[in-house]
Amino acid sequence: MTVERPAGWLGTPSGASWPGPGTLHGDDPNPFVRFRHLLWAHGAALGNGMDDDAYVAMVRRLDDAVAEVDGAGFATTPLRPHPDLAAAVGVGSLLAKDETGNVSGTHKARHLFGLALHLEATGVPMDTPLAIASCGNAALGAAVVARAAGRPLVVHVPPWADPTVLDRLADLGADLRTCERRAGEDGDPCVHRARQLVAEGAVAFTCQGTDNLLTLDGGRTLGLELAEQLAEQLVDAADLYVQVGGGALASSCVQALGDAVELGVLPRRPRLLTVQTEGCAPLRRAFERGVESGDPFADVNMWPWNEPSSLATGILDDVVYDWQPLVATMLEDGTQPLVATEAEIAEAHRLVRAHTDVPADPTGTAGVAGV
Repeated sequence: MTVERPAGWLGTPSGASWPGPGTLHGDDPNPFVRFRHLLWAHGAALGNGMDDDAYVAMVRRLDDAVAEVDGAGFATTPLRPHPDLAAAVGVGSLLAKDETGNVSGTHKARHLFGLALHLEATGVPMDTPLAIASCGNAALGAAVVARAAGRPLVVHVPPWADPTVLDRLADLGADLRTCERRAGEDGDPCVHRARQLVAEGAVAFTCQGTDNLLTLDGGRTLGLELAEQLAEQLVDAADLYVQVGGGALASSCVQALGDAVELGVLPRRPRLLTVQTEGCAPLRRAFERGVESGDPFADVNMWPWNEPSSLATGILDDVVYDWQPLVATMLEDGTQPLVATEAEIAEAHRLVRAHTDVPADPTGTAGVAGV
């Protein structure tokens, strides 16, 4: 089934090409160097007077600064088979991409580093504030990258934010602003305040493609890596399970995998199956409403989930901001959003910790609950 490309689809830069052994920096461990000819940040740099060498130097300078802040810079993260986990889950084979060793401990910083490159390449003034609404991994990734880039970051957090996370954000120099819910206010108060600051001139420094589409650019490096690794390991993957909160990870990955197919790296893109929890499943609700109405991308299909709750605390976004590309992809694939029970979320975490050496939390293992 062919489906129109909805809002939130970044697309591929003109002249995109796949890295290889015969290309300059084609085997560079830094994905922002190796895949630069597939990134909008590289095109922005060239369009603003840089040459390829200057872009690579910019990446290395910012990456070195990230390493000074967080202990390590960006490098390819592993895709490994887990036969013991596959047997425990009851499937023939299962591979997992491990992001626990990424900058700030998750995939989130990939999105933010891509944005930082765009800011640098396009000459955005260094004193322009960056704004994000988060009290978890996205905020930590943003704070690490903003500190490395030398840019001011405002983090909008809820009153119940984890004090340990707040302390780390403060140590990284973030301006923390607590956002109480106002009378009659729907949705996330932190998102509302961050968007207000952006309206006043700040830059959305977020992992939500609806607030800054270019955040998908850095996220795409994960999907590009995945395609490269599948090709190298001669794996024709049938399905891709991705846990979904705001949706940018899944959206970035499927867009990048589509690029890999178009460039002949993969014979096909794995079918997308998104996973949410029964305590917060706005994507499944929106998908079903769109199918029933015949208008899958109508804004009325997505509205805030009331009182999200789950052991997988990192995917409790009350709205899936990047929902439209996910719906489009699953309609094309003939799949639908999966919803895991809390018991399945807990069991997935137990199985991953028992049968692998991956130190992931229940959010990171939530995708396994859909298998």
